[in-house]
Amino acid sequence: MSGLDSFITSSAPLPECIATSTEIEDRESVFVGHIYRAASAVQARAAQAHLKRSHAKKSASHEIYAYRCMTLKKGRDGLGEDDFKVEEGIEDDGESWAGSKILKVMKDQAVIDAVVIVSRWYGGVMLGPVRFTHIEDCTREVCRAFAVKDELDDYITTLTALDEALARLRNKLESVRTAQVSGSLSEPTPEAATPSTQDPSASGTTGSDDASVTEPLAKKRKLEPAQDYAGLRRSSDVKKAKRLVTARENSIKAVQKLLDKEMAAKSPTVAEKTGGIL
Repeated sequence: MSGLDSFITSSAPLPECIATSTEIEDRESVFVGHIYRAASAVQARAAQAHLKRSHAKKSASHEIYAYRCMTLKKGRDGLGEDDFKVEEGIEDDGESWAGSKILKVMKDQAVIDAVVIVSRWYGGVMLGPVRFTHIEDCTREVCRAFAVKDELDDYITTLTALDEALARLRNKLESVRTAQVSGSLSEPTPEAATPSTQDPSASGTTGSDDASVTEPLAKKRKLEPAQDYAGLRRSSDVKKAKRLVTARENSIKAVQKLLDKEMAAKSPTVAEKTGGIL
């Protein structure tokens, strides 16, 4: 391998295991399933190679895998409805027919852009057909976990977008209210309209006092830091994610309603300062 090839290989990110199944032990044989994201056959093979390296201290007798990827058809640009196809592949790794068992479960679970690898450590006793049941059970478990993670990722993406929209609306509402208060403070009173010969310092106040009153109001709310949903990811609590999305949507509706009310009652001066509704 050339120096450049070695650099490219070593600098590539390692495949990330999305889920690992519960170990199944039967007459000294052990089965464990793993699922990785894979957008191509190359990535599927890379995941298997990575898993083999991680098992170097106690190599599995078989690292069986199957993958399913959505790939672009040759000569297509990805803009047409029929430009993509599902590419599938299996590797029995010495355990005849095992790869096809994994692939069937993946199809049943509608898993795509992933590779499932089931590692088997042979214990010295022939298991017969039940070994395929164990392989299928391991596959089914990680496929379900993969589907949950995909759904959760979609909700978190939605939550992040809703958080940003809510922060912008709150900024807008505060800007409108600030402009209204600033406008009312700047309106001259009869006393203020009459020139005074009194020394401003005599009353213990200065011209900067008005600025100190309005300054906090003039400060716009900064966009709040992005919510950290790492805990939600770890919990895999899809129901909680759904509740959070609903709560954010309701908050946006409430703030938008307040903003609409404020804007409906605003003066032309406020309109100039705020630039209208986003």
